[in-house]
Amino acid sequence: MHDMWLRISDNLMDRVSGPLKFRLVLQPLMACVYAVIAGLRDARNGKSPYLWGLITDSANRTTMIRDGWKSVGKVFIIALIVDVVYQLYELHFVYPGEAVIVALILAIIPYLILRGLVTRIARTNGAASRNSHQESKTRIGP
Repeated sequence: MHDMWLRISDNLMDRVSGPLKFRLVLQPLMACVYAVIAGLRDARNGKSPYLWGLITDSANRTTMIRDGWKSVGKVFIIALIVDVVYQLYELHFVYPGEAVIVALILAIIPYLILRGLVTRIARTNGAASRNSHQESKTRIGP
């Protein structure tokens, strides 16, 4: 078991300097783009931040997971495929568990973190702009 964890950690570290390393920037960037779009939509619709909602709102959890998968699923699948290509090219063998770990790290984790953060920021900025707009309406005269 120790040897397996050692191999996984070595293989994961080799991806940073190996071929196809551009995906270590490109795939999280794509996940972030989808997270920003979905987070702004959540803020407009008055939904709770995504990750917090997944944890606390058990009634809507399935719907939220479907919505998140629709948004970031393509990036996750592409991350899996690119990692399998990397493994075939570099390792001449495919380790499916490592491919899933890499796809989670590159696509799902940035999406989960950023979507809720964008929702919170957009809500805060929206509330601040609404308050300043109301204050400017209530002021009379110069």
